[in-house]
Amino acid sequence: MPSVVVPVHNEERSVALRLAELDSALQPLDTPWEAVFVDDGSADGSYAALTRLHSSRENVTVVRLRRNFGKAAALAAGFAHARGDVIVTIDGDLQDDPAEIPRLLLKLEEGFDLVSGWKTRRRDPLRRRVVSRLFNAVAGWISGAHLHDMNCGLKAYRADVVRGLRLYGELHRFIPVLAHQRGYRIAELPVNHRAREHGRSRYGLERYLRGFLDLLTVSFIGRYRHRPLHLFGGLGLALAVAGTGVLVYLTIVKIMGQAIGQRPLLLLGVLLVVVGLQVFSLGLITELITSHHEERAPERERADALVEEILS
Repeated sequence: MPSVVVPVHNEERSVALRLAELDSALQPLDTPWEAVFVDDGSADGSYAALTRLHSSRENVTVVRLRRNFGKAAALAAGFAHARGDVIVTIDGDLQDDPAEIPRLLLKLEEGFDLVSGWKTRRRDPLRRRVVSRLFNAVAGWISGAHLHDMNCGLKAYRADVVRGLRLYGELHRFIPVLAHQRGYRIAELPVNHRAREHGRSRYGLERYLRGFLDLLTVSFIGRYRHRPLHLFGGLGLALAVAGTGVLVYLTIVKIMGQAIGQRPLLLLGVLLVVVGLQVFSLGLITELITSHHEERAPERERADALVEEILS
């Protein structure tokens, strides 16, 4: 059964239309489905409109957050209350086209775990399109998950992909990156995108900046969570070796009779060695913390997190 998670923030005029579009798109599939609307602290009449939809339909679930926590928290709440084995996310502003959902579900059946929409003809202002393209290129280069449109709100997942994810800040943008790091198969599908009819966009340049910082966090944790010494140790050794090289050079210069006590290079060499040892020590400490945390997790639980299929 597919579950459609719809984050909503001040979309009073859109929620009924969104549900009607979901009906039109999913009824032909001849399978039960549910819509999970998450009211992310709306200040208009969105929650009242959602309660009316809930009263009139058995397959509508409404989750109301205490205040506006952001899209990542709204999606996490929706994932927690979704009952389907397949979860689709779609924004509540009517720009994403629900008619594309059956195509996403068919792509999942080809063996993929996550299918992300790609707004090939994006109906947004030029500035936002340019910034988004640059952001996606940088995100793909840093994370290794190469998608044309990582921030598209229209995605389909197998439920196992999203359940258990810790989403906060701007991490909803990087669910494909988190899935890629866990070994899930990812695909991308061109989808229709429509112009905004109601409300206004709440995305500005500052959100892309916060998203970039979250991207660095996700990439760092994904690559070095279980081997932090590979990062800190390598950096520390590089600094220490560079500092040692400087000091060896100054030692040779001293033996040749030149004064080195007032040379800034001497301070640089000592600083590089000290900082290098400190960074290397930080790597050892993080290794101890990581190993202690993993030892507390049951061995079966750690192994099952990596298993795709068991035949017995």
